Amino acid sequence: MSAEAQAAQPDARPRYTDEELAAQPAPYWTKLAYEATIGFVRRKQAEAGFTQPRFWILRFLSANDVSEDGQGRTVGELRAAMASFLRPEDDLAAEAEVLLAAGWVTRDGDGRLWITEAGDAARAGLKARAPEWRAELHAGISDADYATALRVLMRLLRNTGATVPAL
Repeated sequence: MSAEAQAAQPDARPRYTDEELAAQPAPYWTKLAYEATIGFVRRKQAEAGFTQPRFWILRFLSANDVSEDGQGRTVGELRAAMASFLRPEDDLAAEAEVLLAAGWVTRDGDGRLWITEAGDAARAGLKARAPEWRAELHAGISDADYATALRVLMRLLRNTGATVPAL
């Protein structure tokens, strides 16, 4: 089936041989997968009244999540901590203002943001939805196949000289 025919039938599942797949460029497929999965996550969060950057801010400020010490951080410190996964359109300063207006964070005299109880409850509520979204995203993929796919990606990283991050 041609690519045009497959595009016209989004429910049609293309069948590829192992030889065809082995010849495919990894950057093409990893970019498609990244864009599709990040889009999925952001749509789900938007349906819940969040943006991904707002959720990240709350996570990085919460002692119950990413923050090891629960200390406040400036927008610049948050940006630096998130540099490896922020997208160009993510405006942490604007997102912080929304969180301030909602009462989910406060700002001290040094410009550091601090999560409030309401903010931590909102963070926990959204995080509780993750298993449901994971199940939807992973439908039809066994845990073993998913783990194999990640091991292959990690090997690709090592083969390029990149460091595989710790979990």
